[in-house]
Amino acid sequence: MATDNNQSSAEMQEAKLYPRLDEIIAEHSGRPEDLIMVLHKAQGLFGYLPRKVQEKVAEGLNISLSEVYGVITFYNFFSTVPQGRHSVKICLGTACYVRGSQQVLDKAQKDLGIKVGGTTEDRRYSLDVVRCIGACGLAPAMLIDDDVYGRVKSTNLANILEKYE
Repeated sequence: MATDNNQSSAEMQEAKLYPRLDEIIAEHSGRPEDLIMVLHKAQGLFGYLPRKVQEKVAEGLNISLSEVYGVITFYNFFSTVPQGRHSVKICLGTACYVRGSQQVLDKAQKDLGIKVGGTTEDRRYSLDVVRCIGACGLAPAMLIDDDVYGRVKSTNLANILEKYE
């Protein structure tokens, strides 16, 4: 688990990104029609869209904070929570579920100390579920970043995650 120092370090890193965010917003100043483009750039910069970023975007584009928030929550590719460096996605599609993916998910939540949709405190991992990754013959399957793992068992999950530390 992360320490307060790691969390402070993440916050300090974010603080260094605000001048670049100001530049991005200035390029689109007063053009509310550029909202989605600005949000994409901001999320690319920060990895997510914290409240302070939302406020700066709203002010810079001369639109309400509620309009910014509405767009962020409408589109599933935007996130208001920090994302991990590694994306762990466990398939709960029929073939995977029947072959034990729920047990793999339970173990992942326990080992990582987060729930589905969460990110570890050190921002190493984000955990999500998917309904199919197209690896039904390898069920239960999971993705870590772009790597597909098949025939995953709760007993070998730790060994797989270890590769990403």
